[in-house]
Amino acid sequence: MPESAETEAFIRNSFRSVWTLELLLLLKSESERFWSQSELVERLRGSDLVVRQGIEALVAGGLILVEEGGSARYAPVSPDMRRLVDNAERIYAKKPDAVRRLIVLSANDQLAAFAEAFRLRKD
Repeated sequence: MPESAETEAFIRNSFRSVWTLELLLLLKSESERFWSQSELVERLRGSDLVVRQGIEALVAGGLILVEEGGSARYAPVSPDMRRLVDNAERIYAKKPDAVRRLIVLSANDQLAAFAEAFRLRKD
């Protein structure tokens, strides 16, 4: 189904880790609320670094908004992005292991491509 393929591509391209997806879904769960980084660290039981990197990735992806003081809230830049997030959340709720595999395999593919760029070749 095209929507499923589109959602899978969205998951692969938007989340470097499952932590980032979990962060987005937490922000989405109370979408009108601004969360401080310390609240997110506490709620996710993660580290400052993981949350900070997740926030940076989600801002770059147009999925959240960060105010001047550093608090973040769910704010997709378009209805299409909102729909993709809703689809990803639905799939993750039904098939969490499949979503985790998509994210991990995508991260491994990106790492392999990066390593390949530095491999010395014989001509």
